[in-house]
Amino acid sequence: MKNRIRKGIILATIVGAAAVFIACTKSDKVASIDTKSDGLAVQGFDTVAYFTAENAVKGDTKYEYAWNGAKWLFSSQENLDKFKQSPEAFAPQFGGYCAYAVSHGHTADGDPQAWKVVNGKLYLNYNPEVKQMWEKEQDKFIKDGEANWPTLVNTK
Repeated sequence: MKNRIRKGIILATIVGAAAVFIACTKSDKVASIDTKSDGLAVQGFDTVAYFTAENAVKGDTKYEYAWNGAKWLFSSQENLDKFKQSPEAFAPQFGGYCAYAVSHGHTADGDPQAWKVVNGKLYLNYNPEVKQMWEKEQDKFIKDGEANWPTLVNTK
């Protein structure tokens, strides 16, 4: 009898631990663009400027554009027009979430100051230290991120 109770307790513990593990590793779907409560993509930075000025440049509300569920700001009419013509070319990969985090199967906010353009695509990372870790194996992390992104993003 004691043996049966002990086995039942062990089984219940294993099942409970498995349920907790599954709950903790399951990723909730995230918005396709990383925004805060203000709805700004890339925290209001001009995504075209990463390519043209090769710098992180704050956008201006005079040059606002709604795309893919977020508000995008630009530093000039010219950059706004470029984005309108081809938003996918200038929008950050993984919706602006941290590329390192996405490569590891979860999300974290991207920092507009921790960025890099690789093969014509913009990537953000959580902070400069994470960016340095990401750069050590960026090709692998980009590939892993591309594999993980469809399971993380809300496709509604």
